[in-house]
Amino acid sequence: MNKLFKVTAVAGALALALTGCTPSKQAESNQQASEQVKTATQTQALTAKDADAFLSRVEKEIQTLNVEGARAEWIYQNFITEDTAALSSAAGKRSTEAGVKYAMEAAKFDGVEVAPAQRRKLEVLKQALVIPAPQDSAKTEELANLAAEMGSMYGKGTYTTKAGEELSLVAMSSKMATSRDYDELLELWQGWRTVSPAMKPLYERQAELGNEGAQALGYADVGAMWRSKYDMPADEFAKELDRLWGQVKPLYDDLHCYVRAELGEHYGEDKVPQDQPIPAHLLGNMWAQQWGNIYDLVAPENADPGYDVTEQLAKHNYDEIQMVKGAETFFTSLGFEPLPETFWTRSLFTKPADRDVMCHASAWSMDGADDIRIKMCIQKTGEEFATIHHELGHNFYQRAYKNQPVFFQGSANDGFHEAIGDTIALSVTPKYLKEIGLIDAVPDESKDIGLLMKMALDKVAFIPFGLLVDQWRWKVFSGEVTPENYNQAWWELREKYQGVSAPVARPADAFDPGAKYHVPANTPYSRYFLAHIQQFEFHRALCEISGNTDAIHRCSIYNNKDAGEKLNKMLEMGMSQPWQQAYKVVTGNEQMDATAILDYFAPLHTWLKDQNKGRQCGF
Repeated sequence: MNKLFKVTAVAGALALALTGCTPSKQAESNQQASEQVKTATQTQALTAKDADAFLSRVEKEIQTLNVEGARAEWIYQNFITEDTAALSSAAGKRSTEAGVKYAMEAAKFDGVEVAPAQRRKLEVLKQALVIPAPQDSAKTEELANLAAEMGSMYGKGTYTTKAGEELSLVAMSSKMATSRDYDELLELWQGWRTVSPAMKPLYERQAELGNEGAQALGYADVGAMWRSKYDMPADEFAKELDRLWGQVKPLYDDLHCYVRAELGEHYGEDKVPQDQPIPAHLLGNMWAQQWGNIYDLVAPENADPGYDVTEQLAKHNYDEIQMVKGAETFFTSLGFEPLPETFWTRSLFTKPADRDVMCHASAWSMDGADDIRIKMCIQKTGEEFATIHHELGHNFYQRAYKNQPVFFQGSANDGFHEAIGDTIALSVTPKYLKEIGLIDAVPDESKDIGLLMKMALDKVAFIPFGLLVDQWRWKVFSGEVTPENYNQAWWELREKYQGVSAPVARPADAFDPGAKYHVPANTPYSRYFLAHIQQFEFHRALCEISGNTDAIHRCSIYNNKDAGEKLNKMLEMGMSQPWQQAYKVVTGNEQMDATAILDYFAPLHTWLKDQNKGRQCGF
């Protein structure tokens, strides 16, 4: 929860997707949009003084709406009932209506000469909503209700196995992480996807309404609106993502080739053909987005570092709170102030036994100041330990920019927020684990291949998934993908970018994108792709600042105040400047560079190429 308007996160991240209208409805929508934009852009002799008055009024109103919306959504996600869903929906409606009104009013100042800071605030207002609702109270309410309903479907979703066991998503994910039974994995994979088909008509309607709202602000479609938020032309942003993916793809292709061969050896090449995409249910994750859970199947020989973080957490009696405090210590070692006491009394750390909650990990700023929290159903694993670092990264970022005007209390670009915690997690090296007493000795460099493999299965494997989710939505938004082709287009993109396929033919009414939280929640996903690029570049730069002499994958900035000072300087900027300026503070460059990933995984890439000799790679 780290955006300007809580409406963009309220009611299950109220970002409203778009689909094509019928020709008659499209014409009507275009006419309405034209009239609204014409009205919005009439300056009527407005002045810079008028802009100041407008922004001053809106800032106060936003602060009130944000607090009300955050509280309503916190209650809903922690106590999922019809009543709390209604409260969340009502708050979402208020914020949506306000956000649309502010965006349209801000557009009236497009032709007015104002100071650069004021212009940036006006632009932030125009783009604050992920997808604006139409200027119609009934449609705004409908939109909020749709979002709340889909969020509830996802949060309450369960599957009853053939054996009669009712499983939540958390329970199914846990089984998929450890099971090596092909048929059990297939049942679980299919089972969770029985939750999403009912979302499809809701998603279609929500998309149609979102399209109407986006066009009223003058955007061709919602995809263009999303891509316009990165301090560069929308088309250039899309090209930039392609350029970055092109830098990483050779490493991913070699990782994919190796993993497919190892899975073929385990399950049989009849189940994992060596010239086809990998069946999605065999990669240890419900969405095949990260592959770290199958490390035991693909681990290099003699690469065991001699420890397992999950086992070490248990050995040292870490409970959920100690895991969070451990992550906090890393930030304080860099010079950041400790988390406030209210963080510990108001956060949710474990899944309650007596009620439904939204277990998806998230970080919250409730008041734009010091009431920061996380909401997680923590499991005592090494993966969750890293996730906690990630979520606290949001919190420390939120507090760093708390003194910025409310318009600029956000991520320089949305990838930054996701990257900061992961940047810290890259410093959770064996050297650091020894320093905090979790392990007794640092493995020698011969064990690095195993550690890099484990990291690559999560980080490198994720990158194409991080790209394709929004590739799919951009096609939906533009009308290139129509509702009847939602599922087909989803799997075409997954095969193209990931080399991953559905393990069985999918039903005509399937809505597999809806089985991924961020789709029904309508949360833009390019931020996660960007974060996976940025974190390695931030890590490389901070290691250089700290005076590190180790290989980049062995570097830890723990306890280095110079690195912490530079990091904090960047975080304090919030979104007050173009993201390129914030990026330059730490990296020295204004353009992202994915070669930091290649530098980090260089020893592994060399090893993979050697292992893949004689194999047929590609998909």
